[in-house]
Amino acid sequence: MSTGARPAPLPEHLTGAGRTLVMGVVNVTPDSFSDGGRWFAPAAAVAHGLTLVEAGADLLDVGGESTRPGARRVAVEDELERVLPVVAELVERGATVSVDTTRAVVAREAVARGASIVNDVSGGLADDAMLATVAETGAVYVAMHWRGHADVMDARDDYDDVVADVRRELAQRVDALRAAGVRDEQVVLDPGLGFAKPGASNWPLLARLPELVADGFPVLVGASRKRFLGHLLARPDGTPAPPLARDGATAAVSALAAAAGAWCVRVHEVAGSADAVRVAAAWRHAGGDARGTGRTTGGER
Repeated sequence: MSTGARPAPLPEHLTGAGRTLVMGVVNVTPDSFSDGGRWFAPAAAVAHGLTLVEAGADLLDVGGESTRPGARRVAVEDELERVLPVVAELVERGATVSVDTTRAVVAREAVARGASIVNDVSGGLADDAMLATVAETGAVYVAMHWRGHADVMDARDDYDDVVADVRRELAQRVDALRAAGVRDEQVVLDPGLGFAKPGASNWPLLARLPELVADGFPVLVGASRKRFLGHLLARPDGTPAPPLARDGATAAVSALAAAAGAWCVRVHEVAGSADAVRVAAAWRHAGGDARGTGRTTGGER
């Protein structure tokens, strides 16, 4: 695939956007690190999702299980109960919806209710049935770099060269996807910022993002409100900036990721990143890059 690749199937207004897309986060959990469960009730989650669309979100990512550091897993029945009504209602209201899950049964049921994307932070490693489910449904699939669940991931921040290691491990996931019958055009890759990367390991992945883009698959970047931004913005006494104080830095990452060729950025606060990706697109077009960042020709919850 070329670096102009776009995932399919997605609506035409997204594949022809001419810029990096913005995915708004809808956490249907009581313990999200970023919002503390403000959108846990289904009606509140739907209303929040629609607000994000009004603010400029192209996609909505609905998740029912927190992946914050140290989080415990929820029962599959609870995840289904949280996610499915919200997915169905948002699709009915005209949104393009992604389901954020590591479980094949949740992915299958969400796609049956209209979700277009399965966003799996484990890249298929958490559930042996996931890759076959993606092949059967034909949904767009985001495979993230992952080394373990939230309760163990920080202990696995061990890399020789984090960029080379992440690229190699994502390539292994691509091989597994192909072997399961998933088409290349369904696949999006995510370097997994914050996952088995609690601190400095995130910055090389961002600085060398064009290397991941050059591997030929669309790339999703999820830096929003993550710990490494909190450390960057720490107070003089060393206290990390709280999640809600990281949105300006998140928008800066969105602009830089878009300029580097990211297909999509995943964010909690949409308006700043919606502006940022448009600035990046204008910047690239003015510099003679006909591709823009939306792939109009030919790429911590």
